[in-house]
Amino acid sequence: MDINEGKFMNVSKDEYAFRRLPKEKKTSLFNVTVVRMGMATSLAQFMLGATLGHRMTFIEAMIATFLGSLALTFVSFGLGYAGMKEGVSTSILAKFCGFGKIGSMLIGVVISVSLLGWFGINVSLISQGFVNTIIPNVNVIWITVITGFCFSLLVAFGFKALSITAKVAVPLFLMVILFVSLNEIFLKPINSFSFSHHNGELLSVGDGATMVAGLFIIFALLTPDISRYCKNGKHVFWMIFSSIIIGEFFINGIAILVVHAVGTDDVVKIMLHSAGFIGILTIILSAIKVNDINLYSSSLHILGFLETLSNRKFNYAAITVSLGLFGTLLASLGILEHLVSFLLLLGVIFPPIAGVMLVDYYILKTSRKILDETREKGLLPDDSATPLIGWSAIFACIVGTLVGVFFTFGIPSLNSILAAGVAYWVLMQFKLRYT
Repeated sequence: MDINEGKFMNVSKDEYAFRRLPKEKKTSLFNVTVVRMGMATSLAQFMLGATLGHRMTFIEAMIATFLGSLALTFVSFGLGYAGMKEGVSTSILAKFCGFGKIGSMLIGVVISVSLLGWFGINVSLISQGFVNTIIPNVNVIWITVITGFCFSLLVAFGFKALSITAKVAVPLFLMVILFVSLNEIFLKPINSFSFSHHNGELLSVGDGATMVAGLFIIFALLTPDISRYCKNGKHVFWMIFSSIIIGEFFINGIAILVVHAVGTDDVVKIMLHSAGFIGILTIILSAIKVNDINLYSSSLHILGFLETLSNRKFNYAAITVSLGLFGTLLASLGILEHLVSFLLLLGVIFPPIAGVMLVDYYILKTSRKILDETREKGLLPDDSATPLIGWSAIFACIVGTLVGVFFTFGIPSLNSILAAGVAYWVLMQFKLRYT
């Protein structure tokens, strides 16, 4: 998944990553929307739609998409508006929204681990693409290990040519998706579709909505990284709304329809069946483009956390290779086969973080006064204005995650965000009264 796409998200090139963005640096609605669209139009989004279409009826899948998108819009706009107003990234906003200095770094670690999961999924897709077209007689496990190891070395030692794949992968992906939709949907008689049946193991609407939220929730959480470049709240809204329409309803909807037409949720088989070698090439290039950023961003988060804790420098290449090997191990163990469980887990781990931040910023306003005082000066409050670690925020996130995992009624992702928000509010009321 592409976390740091463009100048908005590349921390190493962003001089305002850890301070307020000046008003004169804000940019147009078109520029921020293009970056957000790049996140929404991904192979992972098509995979999600394929999974929903395979395990749900068409109507159920679209309802799940709608409900999950509502949760994403709520989180994205709430955090995005705060990021726009304060001109800060997610890590800085979290620091002043209950988590504190180390607590905000812990969020980065959780994000890093999830990115390694996506790294493993994409390595698996690349390996299957090779086995299905170029080297069919080689064990897929060996190809997975070799692919993951080579990729780790390339990212660790700065193989800049990998960035070129983005310029090819994105337009190629969109063209292939359009071709697949024309070939499998619009050129077939409508009575050949099984709209009212599911082909795989049945998935509830609540779990489907949580999967929709789980796929994009990291991006929703990181909305301030982009929205700080927005000029006003209207720009934040239209950036989020347009990306939800294109990513969740267009890409997702096409994938759901394609799966009902071909009867399988195997993305590699769908692409091979519909677009042949070009379809497989699209999967490989898209996965390479995404994994370049996944491993890079994961390494930055882990490096930042380790250096904050130890107050010393670590070797970037060594950390990157180590994390890449861990992601490769996940691929070898078959994480692609557990995509549903992975998305459900993401859908209950990350919403609580957003719940805490939203309650702190809009309801409790624990740091709003000091943020308001420093905003006009273009500065940030010093570290003494926040705790080293916000234990109330951490505990509330744990409560929210447990509620999302063990209480299966309704929509787990919404349950987790509401439980975390309420738990944080209660804990902070208790803290203010008795300390």
